[in-house]
Amino acid sequence: MTESRPAVPTAVPISVPISVPSPVPAAVPAADTGRTGSLGGGAGAVGLVLGGALSVQFGAAVAALLFPRAGVSGVVTLRLVIAAAVLLAVCRPRPRGYGRRDWLLIGGFGTALAGMNTLIYEAIDRIPLGAAVTLEVLGPLALSVIAGRRPTRWLWALLALCGVVLLQGGAAHGLDLGGVGFALGASVMWAAYILLSARTGRRFPRADGLALAMTAAAVLTLPFGVATAGTALFDPVTLGLGAAVAGLSSVLPYTLELLALRRMPTSTFAVLVSLGPAIAAVAGLLVLGQSLAAGQVAAIVLVVAASAGAVRTSAADLPR
Repeated sequence: MTESRPAVPTAVPISVPISVPSPVPAAVPAADTGRTGSLGGGAGAVGLVLGGALSVQFGAAVAALLFPRAGVSGVVTLRLVIAAAVLLAVCRPRPRGYGRRDWLLIGGFGTALAGMNTLIYEAIDRIPLGAAVTLEVLGPLALSVIAGRRPTRWLWALLALCGVVLLQGGAAHGLDLGGVGFALGASVMWAAYILLSARTGRRFPRADGLALAMTAAAVLTLPFGVATAGTALFDPVTLGLGAAVAGLSSVLPYTLELLALRRMPTSTFAVLVSLGPAIAAVAGLLVLGQSLAAGQVAAIVLVVAASAGAVRTSAADLPR
């Protein structure tokens, strides 16, 4: 899921409803982004971020278990509809007072949310969870490299490229090309999500923009979910698992990360979030029984290192 963060420079890769990245409202006050030292938020804040990351990736693993019951589109629909209902109930956004450009922005943000979730779930249905999330994180990583000014940013790009090559060749027959394509598509949508999240946070108060965009995403995916899953969407077991996916991928990490961002710099937060692919690999192994070849494990380590390095480099470029 899974699934916006505080208003931080787009040079800092951040997760989302992410992979299933979880959404965090772009307007929420965060810690001083100028503090880029060690884990300034303390062990408690670090634990909150890691707890959110664990929730997101294990939520994605639970979603994969639900695919045979409701299909990919059905699971995406359940997650977004339930998450939208929760956000609307909590945020109670006021739709009045906004112009045409504001609503176009909400539509674009909602489209990015819907596309990101759909594409990453299609990827998870075809390739191991750890591999899918590793490819997905390339979107935010690319933003960091493009926005950076230091020559070392190209080192991180090269490191990530080596990881991708190793990931594809790390198994005897490589990864399913369709799954790879969906994951790369999700990475593009994630990058768009980050950019649109920042703009939405400047135009809408609190988490109102996120709640409205999540509603738009739910509306966009609903016809596809109903068409593919039909009455299976209303099966009690399916609904229960769908609620668990929404909670693990959106609601719980949203809360944990929101608390963490009030205690630590966003740059430190982003470095911790860079561990997502490694956590996804563990979730895939424990929940789905997906083992990875040694080369694929090395590839994940390379991409995690590249993402964390790009974050630190980009944060160092920010004005203090």
